[in-house]
Formats: sequence, C-alpha cells, structure tokens
Amino acid sequence: MNYRRLGKSGLKVSTISYGFWAMFSGQPDVDLALACLTAAYDAGCNYFDNAEVYGNGQSEVLMGAALKKAGWSRDSYIVSSKVMHGSHGENAKPTQLGLSRKHVFEACHQAINRLQVDYLDLYFCHRPDPEVPLEETVRAMTELILRGDVLYWGTSEWPAALIMEAYNIARQYSLIPPTMEQPQYNLLHRYRVEQEYRLLYDTIGLGTTVFSPLAAGLVTGIYNDGIPADALASQPGLEWLRERLEGPLGEARLAAIRKWSKIAAELGTTMPRLALAWCLKNPNVSTAIMGATRPEQVVENMQAVELLPLLTDDVMAMINATSVEGIEVD
Repeated sequence: MNYRRLGKSGLKVSTISYGFWAMFSGQPDVDLALACLTAAYDAGCNYFDNAEVYGNGQSEVLMGAALKKAGWSRDSYIVSSKVMHGSHGENAKPTQLGLSRKHVFEACHQAINRLQVDYLDLYFCHRPDPEVPLEETVRAMTELILRGDVLYWGTSEWPAALIMEAYNIARQYSLIPPTMEQPQYNLLHRYRVEQEYRLLYDTIGLGTTVFSPLAAGLVTGIYNDGIPADALASQPGLEWLRERLEGPLGEARLAAIRKWSKIAAELGTTMPRLALAWCLKNPNVSTAIMGATRPEQVVENMQAVELLPLLTDDVMAMINATSVEGIEVD
C-alpha cells in the first residue's frame, strides 16, 4: 500500500480507503463487516469512511461494532463521519439536519458513540447548507477540533468558491480552515477534481478523499452486456443508477467503458483495478474511497496500487483518449 499526505496536513492516508456506504443494507452482519474491514486493514488500508445519513446512522453502528471486535490500536487507523442530512430520515426535526452549530455538535457526538471511538479523525460537511451562515459552521468545526472531538474538518461536494470562502473566513477570524474535500471522481466524472479545484491544491493545500472511483459499479464492466439481477442497479431504491445506463447517454457511457475494459484486458488486469489505479495517477487525489460488500472484492480493489507502474504516459493517453464529452453530468 502507498500513503499520501492529506493535502498540506501531516496526516498520511492510504491511497485506497474503504467506505461503508454500500456495506449496510437491511440486516446488519457484523461478522461480514469485520471480514471486509480486516481484508482492507491487512492490505495496508488505514482510513474507513462513513456518514450519519448512511442507513440513518446504522452504517456507523455496524462499523463501530466491527471495529470494537477487531480490537486494533486506535492510533493505527482513521475514521470519518459526515454531517448535513441527519440520521432520522423523513422523520427528522429541523434541529436534526443541516450545518447549524447545534446539529454539527450533536451529529459529531452521535457519530462518536455509534462508531465506539473517542474522537473523529475526519469530519465532513456533507453538502453546503445555504440556510446557515458559513461563519457559524466554520466556528463550530473549529470548536470541535479545539475540544479534541475532531482532528481535521472538510467538505464534500462543495463548489470551489465556497471552499475558498470558508478558508478566508477561517483566516480572517483566526479559526481552523478546511483541510480536505470529498468529491466524486472517476473515469466518467472528472471536471470538479481536475478543473474546478485546480487552483485550490496549491493555493490552500486542499486534500481530496474522492468517492465513487468505480462510479457505483458502472465502470467495473459488469453492465457491459446487460444488468445482472444481483447488481446494485437492480436493487430497489437505486433506480437512479439504472437510469444512468439508459438512453443515449447510457449507451455512450457503456461504449466508453467497453473500450476501457479492452485496455484493462491488454494490461492483464481487471476493470475495477484499472479504474481505481487511474484515479490514483492524479497526484491531487489523497485517497480513493472504494466500497465493497465482500472480502474478496476488497482484496481485488486493494491490489490496484500494484497496477500504477503499468500506467505509463502512453497507457494513460489511451485511456484518456476515449472521449467522455457528453457523458459526465455535474
């Protein structure tokens, strides 16, 4: 496993990390969760990602139970949570959502309890909240860090201008600025990481913990010949994923993925490994968060780091020569 600094911070994160978004579905299985976490940890992964909204908090409960059962030294791994959407679903009250000081504090302590840890290494504002003054959110995050409840705070899917505004507020009032951003980044979704944030990497030392490097499974190649019955796109509640495979845009995406699949085959690897390794070739990616529901998937994905030496300039040129114009939807 390789490790990179999280932006300009001194924290080193594994280049591939493990997220629990897809892990919780229906009945929690602590033994399966532990097996997946262990497969990642044994491969050198040191960062595990979660959020209050995943399974309405139950994903964090599951991760916390698995981490407690694993018994690893707390100084050997990093955990994160995200605040914005709450953990009460449609029954959420106004104070149980958003980025107000109250909800930022409450959600942090609830995540700490669910994850069965003493503090959060990383704490993200899951989306912007236009109803809360930005200074209030920056102050709340700063206070949590000063209390020792959080070590680093960041944003997720925030526009570059808003990240810069948060940074300037922090500098103006001697507060702590955001360290990292968690955007979507994959072969089909590139603009924000490669263009919109381009100036922030050097200007403020922004780190990135990119999510969906496999585009929720789209770029794995499993949909090249149709939608398998056990695939994510077949599951209730994920109709949006199936829609990305339909119509002219869906066909364009599949055509591009088939071309990339041929390159993967020529390199003697799998499409998931190629897609992950492609993300890691971007030096501005601190870590790519992969999701998996089986230990063998975790093992395969972690092996993507071994592919990096094969992604020469010529290979990268072949991959990037496949046009994604009209495919990406930001």
